[in-house]
Amino acid sequence: MAEYAGDALMICKAGFVYSEDFNSYRFRDDHPFNQLRVTMTKELLEVEQALQAEHFLKPRKATDEELKLIHSSKYIDAVKRASNGLLTEDEGMEYGIGTEDTPIFKGMHDASALLVGSTLTAIDAVLEGKYEHALNLGGGLHHGFERKASGFCIYNDGAVGIEYIRQKYNYRVLYVDTDAHHGDGVQWSFYDDPNVCTFSIHETGRYLFPGTGNVSERGLKEGYGYSFNLPIDAFTEDESFLELYESAFRDIVEFFKPDVIVTQNGADAHYYDPLTHLCSTMEIYERIPALAHELSHRYCEGRWIALGGGGYDIWRVVPRAWAQIWKVMTTNKPFAGSIPKSWKEKWQGKSPVELPDTWQDPSGIYKPIPRKDEITEKNRKVLEKSMQFIHNQKKYNNFT
Repeated sequence: MAEYAGDALMICKAGFVYSEDFNSYRFRDDHPFNQLRVTMTKELLEVEQALQAEHFLKPRKATDEELKLIHSSKYIDAVKRASNGLLTEDEGMEYGIGTEDTPIFKGMHDASALLVGSTLTAIDAVLEGKYEHALNLGGGLHHGFERKASGFCIYNDGAVGIEYIRQKYNYRVLYVDTDAHHGDGVQWSFYDDPNVCTFSIHETGRYLFPGTGNVSERGLKEGYGYSFNLPIDAFTEDESFLELYESAFRDIVEFFKPDVIVTQNGADAHYYDPLTHLCSTMEIYERIPALAHELSHRYCEGRWIALGGGGYDIWRVVPRAWAQIWKVMTTNKPFAGSIPKSWKEKWQGKSPVELPDTWQDPSGIYKPIPRKDEITEKNRKVLEKSMQFIHNQKKYNNFT
């Protein structure tokens, strides 16, 4: 295993899970969830010569038994029937299928099971010791529940993957979710489990789906104290986002001492994202994977599985943000400078917006936020409340 070397260049052995069939998870042409972003990211990395044939891991479909680690048999059967046009509208509503967010599409079971299996492929690659890290951008569907689809998510690959880790490897898992939407499906799946710690930083549910993820959601019974939420204010900018993320992540990983870190890397906190109200730039998408990389080596012997997630500006934001995960994962350094012209020329004809010329955003992509100081102070209070349990534990341990 590579030894973590701070900010220095280091080469880590990582696997990139990919299949063209990820694009079969597609609700309809005008739906905001579009897996074309995975293909665009993969091609951007190839043009940059950062992704080679030896990096690819071929995903498999999850079996029904694996899906049942989280999802009920009746729900899986409903998804299968919906796949073949055999689910009634009333039945669909019961299971969250056939809604505006999660419409029915032909073959949805197989497409969804592949995304779960791709996460299991990434997990086995790392936990069997073949790779230090693995990236599955097809995964990260964190809103799925035991018997209900939600928020574009049919099966919850992150939750299935974590339970798979618990049963097959008996590792303690830290799940870190930086999607702008609260990682509700994963949190509730392990809310009473002291061997799974969930940490989600997201836009407050006051304005945004799913409306959960309050600081007060701390876990239940034996799991109390192992759920952490940072609901940040709308219009939060890079500086405040990173202040909370870095401070909380370091405290949580030191408190929990995981065996493996699983991250969900939704790229929808960016100012350009059409579904959220945060004001971050590409700066956070360099630091988010950098900290996960550092802490995985420091606490978990490098064991880190990274998933995709949200991200609805698939042209200007997601390919750059997700490519940075792979670059940091493999070299500990982000891309800088110009975006390759050949990649931009290929995709510009399909894009409704002008594609970026550089990896970093230019200054001034949005007008100054008039409530910046107020938002920053409010977010700091959220951090203080969220970390209070850890601070109390430290005081207790020092006293005893």
